[in-house]
Amino acid sequence: MPIPKTYTTEAIVLKKMKLGEADSILTMYTCNFGKLKAVAKGERRPKSKLGGHVESLVYSKMSLARGRNLDIVTQVQTIEGFMPLRHDLWRISYALYIAELTNKFTAEEIESYPTFNLLHNVLSWLCTTNNAKIALRYFEMHLLTYSGYCPELHRCLNCNNELQPITNYFSPRVGGVLCPQCRDYGLGTKPISVDALKVLRFVQKTDCLQADRLKINPGLSFELEQIMEHYIEHLLGEQINSTRWLDRLRLELPVQQKERGY
Repeated sequence: MPIPKTYTTEAIVLKKMKLGEADSILTMYTCNFGKLKAVAKGERRPKSKLGGHVESLVYSKMSLARGRNLDIVTQVQTIEGFMPLRHDLWRISYALYIAELTNKFTAEEIESYPTFNLLHNVLSWLCTTNNAKIALRYFEMHLLTYSGYCPELHRCLNCNNELQPITNYFSPRVGGVLCPQCRDYGLGTKPISVDALKVLRFVQKTDCLQADRLKINPGLSFELEQIMEHYIEHLLGEQINSTRWLDRLRLELPVQQKERGY
């Protein structure tokens, strides 16, 4: 829908950048207008009424006014701060990853309430779950679906035969799975195990509550992460910054602080 000169919307801040001495540029995903950028004037001043309400990964109700280049945040009230994320290094790192994916896979001012709802639901899920890796795979799969990049997981994308319960091959170039006979059709294919294919099919069709009950071992979790990372980076043509940060954490943190499955 066209954006009026002044408007109110619910929004989740994806990213915040400094502008000048006291202002910030917000990239946020809204329930009414999709992704927007706006200026929060003076929010970095100590007594600013906006301060704290426009941090990354805060869900707020915002009033904005149309500006010449960027809209201006005039009022804001926090709805949900997702505080458990801010007290755990791994949880906040996972949340920043899904915020970055949302930013990269969405265009400005294209409304998608399902995308907003997905973002909100998975941030809430990450606050409480002991199954964060599944939450990430769920988010990736559904965001790709809403963005038009849902991978084909049931039939070979070359011969169109139904995939058999054997080791098949995931091809980012063709956008899904190839059978063993057609594996050379897609460059850069990676083997995908029977269990990995089952998990991706399951999270593709289920809801958060059902997905959170799924339990997988570390080896299968790593396989799924590598397959999705390979596909997403192929689609974007670049590495995800948050992925590099997660890899760095795994290397540098002491053993007692190493990544947990949640």
